[in-house]
Amino acid sequence: MRILVIGATGTIGQAVVQALKGRHEVLEAARSRGTHQVDITSKDSLLKLFRSVGPVDAIISATGSAAFKPLTQLGDEDFQFSLGNKLMGQVNVARLGLEHVRDGGSITLTSGVLAQEPMPGTSAIALVNAALEGFTRAAALEMPRGVRINVVSPPWVNETLEALKMKGVPGMPAAQVARAYVESVEGKGNGLVLDARKFA
Repeated sequence: MRILVIGATGTIGQAVVQALKGRHEVLEAARSRGTHQVDITSKDSLLKLFRSVGPVDAIISATGSAAFKPLTQLGDEDFQFSLGNKLMGQVNVARLGLEHVRDGGSITLTSGVLAQEPMPGTSAIALVNAALEGFTRAAALEMPRGVRINVVSPPWVNETLEALKMKGVPGMPAAQVARAYVESVEGKGNGLVLDARKFA
């Protein structure tokens, strides 16, 4: 398969690329590094990316940012950033990328375990993660040409916890999280929220 990975230079993205390489042709896209540059908050940037890479069998979005702050410190700009980046950025990956996915192909988005298991400081993150999961379930009912759409829900990733010096928070290695993305692409599921912890 010919697979486009958006967010290919991130912690999860790198692990996804490694998990797919060898069996598939992997096209790497990221905001500032990688073979292709893309800003998911810009529809023009996304359209330019999809036109430049041409038809693909699968698109994986392993990217998206949201504000991590206590509720009382979240301002309008924090919610707008979170909605415009991780939520609408990935919704637009699906909407705009759809016509570039071959018949029977797939689109995989990324939410996160905080949608179901929030912790203090994650109101904005939980909001966009839950919205992405709702969008995926509904969009799956209307996908044309046999194209499938799923969303992977990763827990905290060990490498990220180490970088943030967050001790005592359970996580799992990015390489294990990547297995859920492989299942989304190579499996038959549609409209699924894939809890990455089940693939450990």
